[in-house]
Amino acid sequence: MASHPPATRAPGPIDRDTRICLSLSARPSNIGTRFHNFLYAELGLNYLYKATTTTDIGAAVAGLRALQIRGCGVSMPFKEDCLDHVDVVHDSAAVIASANTIVNEDGVLHAHNTDYQAVRDLLASPGLPTTGRVVVTGSGGMAKAVVAALRDAGFTDGVLAARNPRSGPALANAYGYEWVGSPADLGGDHSAALLVNVTPVGMSGAAAAGESPYDDTQVAAAQAVLDVVAVPSETPLIRAARAHGKPVVTGAQVIALQAAEQFRLYTGVRPSADQVARASAYSREGAT
Repeated sequence: MASHPPATRAPGPIDRDTRICLSLSARPSNIGTRFHNFLYAELGLNYLYKATTTTDIGAAVAGLRALQIRGCGVSMPFKEDCLDHVDVVHDSAAVIASANTIVNEDGVLHAHNTDYQAVRDLLASPGLPTTGRVVVTGSGGMAKAVVAALRDAGFTDGVLAARNPRSGPALANAYGYEWVGSPADLGGDHSAALLVNVTPVGMSGAAAAGESPYDDTQVAAAQAVLDVVAVPSETPLIRAARAHGKPVVTGAQVIALQAAEQFRLYTGVRPSADQVARASAYSREGAT
């Protein structure tokens, strides 16, 4: 396993001037904590990052203002509900009614979505198709960002597979995609330029941790695969795609790019590509 310097505070200890950033998730992990704290140490910034959860999103967001928390990453299932409790919703969040980042600007809470830009950038990766039929699983806040990025990248022929009978058709209709309840409902048509997973299927600790949302026939027929699940980065879907020689985009790539943009919003500092890569590798070593 690669060795990285510990994410210790630099240049000095935590003090009254330390700026605090948080993340809110139903299942907090160490990924963001290690990523951000690694870069704070690398760049000598007097910041501290801590992952947490809540059962009251309204009270949690109000606490950001009351306690002068500088920033907050927002994950499932809070990406949509948090918008009711902020002051300014920027275009990246407004167009998909979903935020993954809140920045406290002197008591004014700003909502952004860095997931969209991360996926949009990664869709330009070498080897990935640029047009054709896309199949997406999921209809939550992250799925909104992914589908918007796909449409803006030129994927106008799409199928959204989502069990939720309300959010599934709504998201599909908003972007001109077909809606089905699950990938199994696609029938005998297995062709797809790109298969995308935006559900917890394959996520460590989830009920379907050892499963893939697509069967082997669908993976074999696709040109490429994108899975937003970050832990593990080698999900069953990604492993199946690699076994068939398909180009892939992993959740580890998505989370690193979106976290780097969050870091810039919180601190005003844009880390280098090398710093992001090393912080991402370090974050995955403690991905529990």
